[in-house]
Amino acid sequence: MAKRKLADYERKRSFESTNEPRGGDRSEEGTGTRDPAALTAPRFVVQEHHASRLHWDLRLEHDGVLASWALPKGVPDDPKRNRLAVRTEDHPLEYLSFEGEIPAGNYGAGTMAIWDTGTYEPEKFRRDEVIAVFNGERVRGRYAIFQTDGKNWMIHRMDPPLDPERESMPDELEPMKATLSELPRDEAGWAYEIKWDGVRAIAFCRPGEVRLQSRSMREITSQYPELREFAEALGSRETVLDGEIVAFDEQGRPSFQALQSRMNVTNANRIRRLREETPVSFVAFDLLHLDGRSLLDRPYSERRGQLEALELEGPHWRTPGYHSGDGAELVELSRRQGLEGVMAKRLDSRYVPGRRSRDWLKIKNLIAQELVIAGWLQGEGRREGTLGALLVGHYDNSDGEPRLKYAGRVGTGFSESTLADLSARLAELAVDESPFQGRQPPKDSNFVRPELVAEVAFAEWTRTGTLRAPRYRGLRVDKPAIEVGRERPDAEAANREQAEAPARPAAANGAG
Repeated sequence: MAKRKLADYERKRSFESTNEPRGGDRSEEGTGTRDPAALTAPRFVVQEHHASRLHWDLRLEHDGVLASWALPKGVPDDPKRNRLAVRTEDHPLEYLSFEGEIPAGNYGAGTMAIWDTGTYEPEKFRRDEVIAVFNGERVRGRYAIFQTDGKNWMIHRMDPPLDPERESMPDELEPMKATLSELPRDEAGWAYEIKWDGVRAIAFCRPGEVRLQSRSMREITSQYPELREFAEALGSRETVLDGEIVAFDEQGRPSFQALQSRMNVTNANRIRRLREETPVSFVAFDLLHLDGRSLLDRPYSERRGQLEALELEGPHWRTPGYHSGDGAELVELSRRQGLEGVMAKRLDSRYVPGRRSRDWLKIKNLIAQELVIAGWLQGEGRREGTLGALLVGHYDNSDGEPRLKYAGRVGTGFSESTLADLSARLAELAVDESPFQGRQPPKDSNFVRPELVAEVAFAEWTRTGTLRAPRYRGLRVDKPAIEVGRERPDAEAANREQAEAPARPAAANGAG
């Protein structure tokens, strides 16, 4: 009977080229070589299977074979969250101990490892429903596996959560912000990282799934399909990571210009093409949630230690190191390599979502900031009849009401494709009246609703509050225009914070 049940299993495999067990070399009862005391307790195994797509295979010893299901997101540990279980062909009992590499070209090719194993107590085992109590290292408690439609089943935990203190992973989280500054005078107690020139993103990672959220809380996962492979590196871990989506040039340096082509693209065919032309990486620099525990209140040094312990290094993801002690050395190194700058973070700082904090400082080599596009000028010469310059500004809340102040015109830094894209966007936002309050741009200006945000590099601010030698760097679709104000370097931020900060709890000071 066991042999007949394995017909599908054998039909899908060529045992001359795969190292999987053939099966069938046992008695009809299929008990194999077992401890006699365990004969009354059927066995189970959960295997982590890195095939074309990461999943977990649940196999239950039953009637001489292993009844099997593929779990795309693993075994649930919370009764509030059911998970899909796809019924697959029965496997031979020898598969209880199988792990290793299934060679390329074979069915299920990839790496398989035993994630958990043990015995189970079946309460019900029908063609459309299984209820059992599992006794494993990781999978413990009462579960129901029930058919919903054809091969699609669901697996549900019937007991309370295995860990009653487990905290649910947040569905969204606004990134913590840094203060523009100079290096702190007293470098003790600070960590220094490279400031990555890309798109800020929070990565919510569950088994087999990665979801990316921009700093403006927009869902951007579909724009960067190569980052979904990140789930492979995390396996069954549940994490929330703060990081930057970065495109690297041929010299391995971040290129915001290259990244522009990947931003705000929704056409699936174009996304697939751009994935090959301009691949991106997720650079992780903070860990905010790990396996049912929020780390927001833990000090930076502890969060970074746990992040590095995850060993996230792959084709499209990385965790760069950080330095403590000599921030000036890293600033000089970043300047020589043409990088944007350096981040300074207090080793004992907590993560405060959505807040701009002086516990985090950004030290920039390049003067650049986001500005609101509120108009444009016609081009001259070879640009005659097209976009010549953008009219930009920033909001000023000094009198209690947000007022858009004119900051100058930006007429360089555009490629032909950028000009075409901007022209199309601006045409849809045209208005008759100037959105600027106070000082106005030239009389022949064309105005638009102030909705688009551009990143602009420049030499300095003039005394009149306009930009000197500005250059367009790209659109920032991840920030609302109303939040754009003039960034002013706070040279005393770190030192003032030291003087003003209340005493920190001993747990934070002693960590990491």
